[in-house]
Amino acid sequence: MWTGRVGARVGVIDVVIAVCVVAVLVVAGLYGDHSATDLEVLGYALLVAGGLALVARRRVPVPVLVVTGLCAVGYQAAGFDVPAVAYLFAVYAAVRAGHRIVTLITSVTMLAALPLAALASLHDTSAAFAQARGALELAWLIAAGAAGEALRQAERRADEAERTREETAQHRADDERLHIARELHDSLVHQISIIKVQSEVAVHLARRRGEPVPEAVLAIQQAGREATRELRATLEALRDDDKTPPQGLDHVPEMVEQARAAGLDATLMIEGQRHAIPVAVDRTAYRIIQESLTNIGRHAAATTASIRIDYRPDALDIRVDDDGKATPRNPPTPGLGLLGMRERVTALGGRLHAEPRVEGGFTVQAELPADRTS
Repeated sequence: MWTGRVGARVGVIDVVIAVCVVAVLVVAGLYGDHSATDLEVLGYALLVAGGLALVARRRVPVPVLVVTGLCAVGYQAAGFDVPAVAYLFAVYAAVRAGHRIVTLITSVTMLAALPLAALASLHDTSAAFAQARGALELAWLIAAGAAGEALRQAERRADEAERTREETAQHRADDERLHIARELHDSLVHQISIIKVQSEVAVHLARRRGEPVPEAVLAIQQAGREATRELRATLEALRDDDKTPPQGLDHVPEMVEQARAAGLDATLMIEGQRHAIPVAVDRTAYRIIQESLTNIGRHAAATTASIRIDYRPDALDIRVDDDGKATPRNPPTPGLGLLGMRERVTALGGRLHAEPRVEGGFTVQAELPADRTS
């Protein structure tokens, strides 16, 4: 949303600049020297067109460069002794976008064409060359190109500095993750394993002797299994150093097949026109579906589940429904999995709704921004 506002503000600025350039060119045409010819209307039209073309200079700098150059040559040929202001703006934009060679070739062509255009209207060689020099002073042309190149280099250095900071922060985060993983492994895994083994031995001995197994021991056994499973998953996530490609939406069909193999009647529906989405959004969408199916398998006592992925131009919608035992009057207790989903979605600027359905069961809905410019 913020990026959209910035883009709109930049668009307004471009329009204002284009209108101001048009005003300067038209005023110069009205009060400057120009030959009285039948092409006067065409000359004014080219003045306006050259200025208005600047509205698109950020999006398509090379076409704008060509259009403004042709307009400048055109109104010179129509007898208008007006500086090529719009072309200088276009040179700046094109060089800033990195099109230095194209700008150089176009500018050389312009410097050669302007005297010929002026000559066509004046029929006086010395006056034509003087008018051409006034229309496109070489110093102003070099200054426009130099300004564009300077800003391009500044932006490149800023991007490089930002990338370096991000890489440094990522390395620190990776080191911290590995440190936490080692600490968890050393301090918790061994102790939980002992609890799990001792509880299972106690259950085994009680059943072997034909004695009733205390509920507390069964609860400890189950808790030990769950803790081992959760801790293993946590350690795997902490040790993930991104050396292997992250799992994303391409892996969802395989995950759905695994859920079917486990006895859950799971269906997958994909809507909309699939398009490229940011990696973070792709991975988060996969994790939401994975966590939802995991919760359904463990806690929901559901027989069916439906997964819907809807590709929209600016967002990705994920919805997972099940027919489990949850109801609005008997909602399940939110766990760490749901909390993790909410944190992932919020970090991306999205929205998450997770609640029991009126007809029974549970639904998880996530809306993730999928526009690469966001």
